Amino acid sequence: MDAALDRRAAVKALLQDRGELLVVSGLGSSSYDVFAAGDHPANFYLWGAMGGAAMIGLGLALAQPSRPVAVITGDGEQLMGLGSLATIAAKKPKNLAIIVLDNAHFGETGMQQSHSGLGANLELIATGAGFPSVSTIADQAALDAFRPKLHDLAGPHFARVGISTEHVDRALPARDGVYLKTRFRRHLGYPVS
Repeated sequence: MDAALDRRAAVKALLQDRGELLVVSGLGSSSYDVFAAGDHPANFYLWGAMGGAAMIGLGLALAQPSRPVAVITGDGEQLMGLGSLATIAAKKPKNLAIIVLDNAHFGETGMQQSHSGLGANLELIATGAGFPSVSTIADQAALDAFRPKLHDLAGPHFARVGISTEHVDRALPARDGVYLKTRFRRHLGYPVS
């Protein structure tokens, strides 16, 4: 595995100056990281649906084509939903970025080595699926170079961010699904009853 960034610092850097960015966070640690970077009504934290973050992001990107959408998820969650990468590449949403925080371990179930730690190359999988923009982020310079892609509407983009396996305390966003859904819908300007 390549160099490893601090997960919290990397997510915070990605979300600085977020503007109109809508963010879907995958199950577990990536939701904690997005919340720790700053709670926002344009954050949709997943507490279930393992493997579904990228597809939720795709649906949101198709429904909101003028708004940039980022999915921030972990390697274990994305590995469970590999087929979503082919679907996203086929649908070609220009406003969608999939960002995988990859520590090569299943952090939520005991730090067992994940498939990316056993040789699966997520960048090659995304390239093979047909993503026109694929990035490997292993240092701050690469992170800074990728950040503008979150807003350029020339996607879909895929990025794998090599992160450290160091323990990070949990930062827990709200767990009430109805509250999170309602807050997100209000942010998008939809009526809520």
